[in-house]
Order: sequence, then structure tokens, then C-alpha cells
Amino acid sequence: MSARFCGTGSCVPDYVMDNDGVAELVETSDSWIRERTGIARRHIAVKETTVSMANEAAKRALDNAGVLPEELDLILMSTISSDVIIPCGACEVQKAIGADKAVCFDLNGACTGFVLAYNTALAYIESGIYQTVLIVGSESLSRLTNWKDRGTCILFGDGAGAAVIKKDERASYIPAAHSDGTRGEALLCHSKREENGLPLQKNDEIGGKHLNSEDYLMQMDGQGVFRFAIKQVPEAIQEVLEKNEVKPEEIDWYILHQANRRILEAVAKRMGEPVEKFPMNMEEYGNTSSASIPILLDEMNRDGRLKRGQKIVLAGFGAGLTWGATIIEW
Repeated sequence: MSARFCGTGSCVPDYVMDNDGVAELVETSDSWIRERTGIARRHIAVKETTVSMANEAAKRALDNAGVLPEELDLILMSTISSDVIIPCGACEVQKAIGADKAVCFDLNGACTGFVLAYNTALAYIESGIYQTVLIVGSESLSRLTNWKDRGTCILFGDGAGAAVIKKDERASYIPAAHSDGTRGEALLCHSKREENGLPLQKNDEIGGKHLNSEDYLMQMDGQGVFRFAIKQVPEAIQEVLEKNEVKPEEIDWYILHQANRRILEAVAKRMGEPVEKFPMNMEEYGNTSSASIPILLDEMNRDGRLKRGQKIVLAGFGAGLTWGATIIEW
């Protein structure tokens, strides 16, 4: 037993900030950003929220799938930037779309989140517990971005993507996923809720370390993350191919987390696969973390690039450090 994708949806904010807009905030330029990242623009949530974008992406995915909200058994939402802590974002999606029979919970897998959410859904489907699942990746990274840090503010954008998957009788594929918490400081963001509000703890110290306002925004070792990605991602893809006895030439598309054009080009080169099999849209959206893969899936689904029977590798990598790959058949 396996699962098949039967519908996709996405939603991005109306406000678009191009590289010239970023150059008004930090010392940079359009050509500098494009050359190093492949990013030209990013969508920034102004009136939208992580939950409102998730709601819209979910509605579009259901409509595309021809699935009614009451048919959903499970809603999984992957996010690191929800505007609500409780109830979880998935419960807010349930409320908005009227999926009153669905069990709901959130996942924090950062840029690998959509892949991990799919793997989780697949496990539930294969066990026979659920049959129809909605997966959502939604992020408002602009609210976690340090807009004074040139190394990170050029990268991130906001958006949401969603997919409906259903039980299918085809054979399933075994995923590959890994984490290395010892390297977690390569991509870090402290919570503003570390204080307990009691007089026992000073308000400006956490674990004996003095924190300032910028510590509550994303911090990244860019070179460290780049080296990690170009090594671990090809290895994870090769691992998932070997586990399932699938040859690289059998894969129609490698849909990777849209972090940086240079990373994806390096992965393609290391694998000896044509870069044309690695679709990219970070030029328009930047790095949207767990939303990047489903946004790209939705674009490719709606413009006809995805055909029934195609084999596709999904691969994510990012904070944790966590990375993983899985094979789907469209």
C-alpha cells in the first residue's frame, strides 16, 4: 500500500520585495544577490499570516483534488513560524476549511518539514489508520528575519503550499532521513518565550547567556550550511534510490528545497544528473522553508509538467541539522 498525490495548492503574499528593496536596508545589490543565490524577489506577508496562507493553500489543494473537507482523516502542518502556538496551525486550518473529522497536529522540521510530513502521512496510511491526508507547509519567515544581517535577509520569503494525498494500492517507497543535533547551531533561532515570568530568572539572561533582540531572529552559518547541503543531500538521494532499487535515470524530477541556486546546481553535478531535472523557483520566492517544495509542486502540477506515472524525488535539508529524501510516483 502507498499514497498518491491527488491535488495541490499554494498561496503567497501580495507584497513583493525585489533585491533593490533589500538593498535599501543593507549594503548589497541585485547583481550580488542573484549571482550568489539565484533569488530576485521574495513575497512578504503584510496583511497575511502563516495560518491565513495555510488556509488558502489548503482550500486550493482540496479543490484541485476534488476532495471534500469532510473526507480528510488527518491534517499535518509543517511550520517554524506560526502566528499561533495553541491551538496548533493545523487545527486552525481544520476550522477554516470545515474538516471536522480530521485529526490535526503541527510538525517543526524547518526546511525538511514537508518531506517529514509526507513521510509521517505515508506511515499512517500504510498502517491503515488514515486514508486521506492534507499536508501543509506554511511560513512567515520575514517575521524571524534579521533585516540588518546581509547574510540572511537576502534569502528568506513567505508563503504556503499544500497537497492532498490518498491511499493507493501501488507499492510504496522507503524514505531516507537523518538528523545531527551536534551541528544545530549552524542555523539557530531562540524563542522569545524562553522567560518564565517568575522573579527567579532575570529577564535578559537565558542559561547564563545574555541575549539581545537579535538573538530572537534567525542566525545562520552560511558557508557551513552550504557545505552540509552539497554533501548530505546527494548522499540522501543516493541512499533513497539504493533502498528502493531505483536508478537515477528513472527519476523524472528532483524537487529539492529551494534554498539557493548554487546548492541545487552543486547537487546535480555531484549526482551526474542534468540540472534541467532540478526545477527551481527561488528566483520568485526566495527560501520559504517548509513551504518551498509544495509551492513548486503546485506550480508544476498546474502548468502540466507533472504527469501521471512520473517518478519524483523530494528532498529537504536545513535546521536541526536535518535532511531527507523520498520517492513519490505522481
